Amino acid sequence: MQSQAISEPAQQSGSEGILPSHAIRALIQNGSVRSAKPVEDVQIQPASLDLRLGEKAYRIRASFLPGKQNSVADRISQLALHEINLREGAVLETGCVYLVPLMESVSFGSDLSGLANPKSSTGRLDVFTRLITDHGVAFDRIDAGYDGPLYAEISPRTFSVLVRTGSRLNQLRFRRGLATFSDTELRDLHQSAALVEGEGYIDQGIGFSIDLKGDPDTGLVGFRARRHAGLIDIDNIAGYDPEDFWEPIYTNKALSLVLDPDEFYILATKEAVNVPPDYAAEMVPFSPDVGEFRVHYAGFFDPGFGYSGSGGQGSRGVLEIRSHDVPFILTDGQRVGRLIYEKLTDTPAKVYGQGIGSNYQSQGLKLSKHFRPWKPAVQNLSQS
Repeated sequence: MQSQAISEPAQQSGSEGILPSHAIRALIQNGSVRSAKPVEDVQIQPASLDLRLGEKAYRIRASFLPGKQNSVADRISQLALHEINLREGAVLETGCVYLVPLMESVSFGSDLSGLANPKSSTGRLDVFTRLITDHGVAFDRIDAGYDGPLYAEISPRTFSVLVRTGSRLNQLRFRRGLATFSDTELRDLHQSAALVEGEGYIDQGIGFSIDLKGDPDTGLVGFRARRHAGLIDIDNIAGYDPEDFWEPIYTNKALSLVLDPDEFYILATKEAVNVPPDYAAEMVPFSPDVGEFRVHYAGFFDPGFGYSGSGGQGSRGVLEIRSHDVPFILTDGQRVGRLIYEKLTDTPAKVYGQGIGSNYQSQGLKLSKHFRPWKPAVQNLSQS
């Protein structure tokens, strides 16, 4: 393995919290993050590192966690159906589960841990992606002191996707210490920085709700994925006509939407979201008691997302939604999730939206970056 020295000040705060970009660069320089190929500058986000697929994938019989006594390699030998070469690109098909060794590996000290999530564009394609480590007992978590390889479990749910060595489907945040953030601290931050529009419902995070009123001109509230659509190249940006893959959903007089089981929807939060530059946020389900549906697959919000100082002026969160087992009715303004905020150890040199190619700053309802802009027709609301 070789690590890549990337030019940016390698200062690193000793405080607890999520590590910003310059501290991530320091981890690369000191060997805490290693890679089979040099880490590219584009991988380093304001508070996370994009992870790259390696040279092969395994089609496996079922998802798994290795457990404390096993390495991932041990389980691959038991569960793999066949090996796939990714160097020239390969199709990952819907309904199948794949395991891919990543280019990056880590060697953490006792005070450093990691948490992973699919990239926003991965979640908006309904490509279920989770991080696995040797001896892991939970997905998307790297325990303090872990030293070893990283793997991505990938299961396309709606669209088959073309991937290759170097494709980036998930991302990793680094946390030093126990970066707890109380509801009292969150209330104070909300009062000073207006994290979401309105008073904000705070209970182990700040709540957000669903928007089913939609665009005031067109009535568009979201999209439902078309089944049996074409193949999507994960690295092809703005290369697809959205009408080939998505069915628009418009508001109705009841301001409600029935989620059909196992259909995939893209909707938006009613509230605009604001992440100050020295904080990071993660979207989590509001409560298992609110209904049998999942409201996100990709939940990281970078420092500066929606922040007016980086061109955000409040950006709405986009929700990737599935109902499980039974139809479920959502109504406009219904609380469906919450945002957990954590403080960074210090402020990154550049935040989301500041000249770093951010795709979703100042967003409203928006499909993934693989699709050209939607050209909506005006909906006659009187007939809805």
